[in-house]
Amino acid sequence: MVSWLVVGLCLAALPLTGVALVTAVVYGCYYGAIELAGRRGLAVPGRRWQVPQSMMINASPRRRILVWGAILGPGFLTQNPYAGFGLLPVAVATMRAAGTGACLALAAAIGLAHGTARAAALLRDVKGPPASAMDQLDVLIKTVYWRRFDGAALLAAAAAATVVSLRYF
Repeated sequence: MVSWLVVGLCLAALPLTGVALVTAVVYGCYYGAIELAGRRGLAVPGRRWQVPQSMMINASPRRRILVWGAILGPGFLTQNPYAGFGLLPVAVATMRAAGTGACLALAAAIGLAHGTARAAALLRDVKGPPASAMDQLDVLIKTVYWRRFDGAALLAAAAAATVVSLRYF
């Protein structure tokens, strides 16, 4: 959450509201349509690596928690297959029009939600990998479902950004 608050402070200090609104409309429409339709398009913005193995080999449990929390928690330095994550910093930048407090509130909410989801996933994974082929198939089906949900959410965000843009410009 702290990492996202720092991002919120930085974005609140920059006059990016207009650019962020236009970016939200274009990004949300493009990636929303692609994800909702299940098509391939431009690669989702983000990193292509996860936590390096060298940071985890022979590491104490405390160090593992620290590394995973610092890298996976905020989500900036990890691969994220859903395009919706790339819209989050843009959404924080659009909140500048409502004031610094709005930027910080949205950034904190994103940080809390993302960190909590990552922690829950890590706790779930403690049980081990899927036990059967049916469990693995269930994971794949859920991935398709979440991509479609992400696409619908991106289109909704693009629609909201369009409405705000009409009032802003």
